[in-house]
Amino acid sequence: MSERAPGSDVLDTAGKWSEQGRDVAIATVVETWGSAPRPVGSHLVIDGEGRFEGSVSGGCVEGAVVAEAADVIADGRARLLSFGVADETAWEVGLSCGGRIRVYIERVD
Repeated sequence: MSERAPGSDVLDTAGKWSEQGRDVAIATVVETWGSAPRPVGSHLVIDGEGRFEGSVSGGCVEGAVVAEAADVIADGRARLLSFGVADETAWEVGLSCGGRIRVYIERVD
């Protein structure tokens, strides 16, 4: 029995959704500092209808990532998002405990 890499189920979902003809983006945690609910390498897959699977943080961060993914799907340009205590939106997105997170979003083609 082989072990699956963390997040591989989400990546499988991205592949399946893409094969079904859905527009798809993948968000990946690329950096954390301090208090962060998900480790580097965590994934969230989002389709063009706003459906998603997986997790990059929780709460409002994921809402912001899903919203930004819609733009990535629309224009095909990847984005690197930063959320954290130095950001004026830290309290709004749920990182008031002193954490920082960077999330890279790319379209699956």
